[in-house]
Amino acid sequence: MKRLAFAVCVAALLSACGESEVAANGDQQAAGGAQATERPAANPLKNAYFGDLHLHTRNSFDAYIFNVRASPDDAYTYAKGGTIKHAAGFDLHMKSGPLDFLAVTDHSEYLGVLPAINTEGDPYSKAPYAKELFSTDQVQVNAAFRKFADTLNVGKRMPEYADLRTVKSAWHDIIEAAKKHYEPGKFTTLVGYEFTSAPEGRNLHRNVIFAGDAVPELPYSALESQNLEDLWKWLDERRAEGMESLVIPHNSNGSNGTMFERTMWNGKPIDRAWAELRQRNEPLAEVTQVKGTSETHPLLSPNDELAGFEVMEWYIGQAKRITKFDGGYVRKALKDGLEIEAKVGVNPYKFGMIGASDTHNAAGSYEEDNYYSKVGIRDATPELRGSAPPQGKTWGDYQVPDGITRFSTWGASGLTGVWAEENTREAIYGALRRKETFATTGPRIRVRFFAGYGLKGTELTSDDGVKAAYANGVPMGSDLVGKADGAPDFLVMAMRDTNSAPLQRIQIVKAWTDAKGKAFEKVFDVACSDGGAIDPKTQRCADNGASVDVKTCAFSQDKGDAELKAGWTDPEFDPKQNAFYYARVIENPTCRWSTWDALRAGVEPSPHLPTTIQERAYTSPIWFVPTKAN
Repeated sequence: MKRLAFAVCVAALLSACGESEVAANGDQQAAGGAQATERPAANPLKNAYFGDLHLHTRNSFDAYIFNVRASPDDAYTYAKGGTIKHAAGFDLHMKSGPLDFLAVTDHSEYLGVLPAINTEGDPYSKAPYAKELFSTDQVQVNAAFRKFADTLNVGKRMPEYADLRTVKSAWHDIIEAAKKHYEPGKFTTLVGYEFTSAPEGRNLHRNVIFAGDAVPELPYSALESQNLEDLWKWLDERRAEGMESLVIPHNSNGSNGTMFERTMWNGKPIDRAWAELRQRNEPLAEVTQVKGTSETHPLLSPNDELAGFEVMEWYIGQAKRITKFDGGYVRKALKDGLEIEAKVGVNPYKFGMIGASDTHNAAGSYEEDNYYSKVGIRDATPELRGSAPPQGKTWGDYQVPDGITRFSTWGASGLTGVWAEENTREAIYGALRRKETFATTGPRIRVRFFAGYGLKGTELTSDDGVKAAYANGVPMGSDLVGKADGAPDFLVMAMRDTNSAPLQRIQIVKAWTDAKGKAFEKVFDVACSDGGAIDPKTQRCADNGASVDVKTCAFSQDKGDAELKAGWTDPEFDPKQNAFYYARVIENPTCRWSTWDALRAGVEPSPHLPTTIQERAYTSPIWFVPTKAN
């Protein structure tokens, strides 16, 4: 349905035109002006809701040193459609409308400590390096702040902060802000925090998300233990006390290959108990955010021509290059999970996919043409983030420093999409737990993905079609148990974000293990825009000819589709092979944020950066499980 009229929602994708009724009620949802409305009825066919599960405020030690003073209250104000201030003084406001849900996830390590140090009369303000932390001399600031960063590298708390009263107070503020802003049926808040394990600077960070108000008195931090196994066991204990939660690893691209290893913390091969422990606690993985995409890497997926999307090859917070990619990307981890399952009987890497911002501005920067990056005053201008040369310089006579080069590889991303019956904590958290989730790189692309037997001819454009898909198949995030009588049918459907570009194609990424337990992968195009056909030899759509004028950032209005859909059967299906499948939706090209920056600054785009971007969405996989008879 090319150029679909968006005034009418296609029933199933779109029972969800709801996303908390963003389009209709966006102005009402702005913070401070909300009026109570009747709670919408739950939709058994589920609505699409969009949110961010990774966001920092002034309570994070690093955000505060970036001059960020916005609170958890401010973060919720912004997410609900309001306007807040950037650390550099300008206004922050989303052009694409309010979100449906948000979790504030400040670092548990030194939570609230930096604001306390900067508060006259607080005991922490007497720290011998307090003045240096807030000096106008950047060298002094960096040296003082290094004390905090160094303790994260070794997992040891500075003894002067052994009293956790400040952590407890800031944690209480986070919990209270979530309670205050929760509006069941309209806007959902989830209590969470970031566990910041960084041994030797390697990124093993996780976000911990709680299901409700039942949360621990204090968060468990990497200053208690950097060992992720200790975190999972601690959460198991809290779960036994009624505190349900899940864990989301993020920025695996910055782990130097250690986020998804084949060994346990002690270096021994993964065993069944460890696999069960990880699977129970980590059902999701963050595949896209401001610090790059962690889906896959060209060196890991050399036959995937779209694998090099928004790749960041730096340690987090350091001008140090990543050297190991295996173990650092989600697709490879999903494949490794199949191989490990063949050996120990449990797949530890059975992840659903989400996206998030990881903003430290209390406000996510999801839009390419409305980008303010992530770290407060450190990257508040085009010059500071490497998208424009300093005044009086040209690209020909300016060498971008490594620190700024890292910022220029960051991106306007991302969002978590969920399919849930209603916009409540129970429903949103339930969708996260069962992995009926998808990630987007910023645009609010809606995508559904099902697999089953007897789905051929089923259309996801009607309520009856969605009912049939749920009745006769499984949605994204699920296992599909095989049958002896042929290959399953896959159904996928995607709808563009009206604030972004039309859709170009839908792909299905498949991975499987052979008889020896070795994993392989392949990408299939399954839906082409503009009536295009798939080449049976390459399994690819022809280029639809969409283009971008980088001098104005105008993109093709006559190419691409508003909606794409496909019914697909794997032409290489083997009922004896363990496999997984996930959908990847690709937009037409648009201007990257760095090109928008250059355009507004009146300079040529950086010759060292991509000028355009193809935004995308990723569904959680569906895992095919052969029957024993096979």
